[in-house]
Amino acid sequence: MRGMPTSRRVLTQPTPGHLERPEQESPWAVFIHNDDVTPMDFVVHILITVFQLPRPNAEQVMYSAHLNGKAYVQTLPNSEARRRVGQARFAARLRSFPLEFTLEPE
Repeated sequence: MRGMPTSRRVLTQPTPGHLERPEQESPWAVFIHNDDVTPMDFVVHILITVFQLPRPNAEQVMYSAHLNGKAYVQTLPNSEARRRVGQARFAARLRSFPLEFTLEPE
C-alpha cells in the first residue's frame, strides 16, 4: 500500500522445547532492619521460610541486624527481591510486627 512504512516486524514463535529467556534483571541486595518489637524467633522464621536461608545463616543475619541495626540478607533479581520482601512484610503485619526490609541496587 502506498504511504505505508516499508519496515516490517517479523514475529517468530519459539520452537517446541525452547523457552525464551527473560531479560536479565539487575541484582538488588536485600537488607533487614532491627526493631525493638519483632521477636528474634519470628525474624529467623521469616529468613528461613521466605528467603530460604539455612537456619545457621538466618540466625547469623538476625544477630547481625540486632547488633548493627541492619544486616545484609541476600542478593536477588529485582522482581524476586520485591516479591520476597512483600511476603515478609505481609507475614509480619499479620502478626502486628514492624519488621522492615530495604532494597539497594548492586
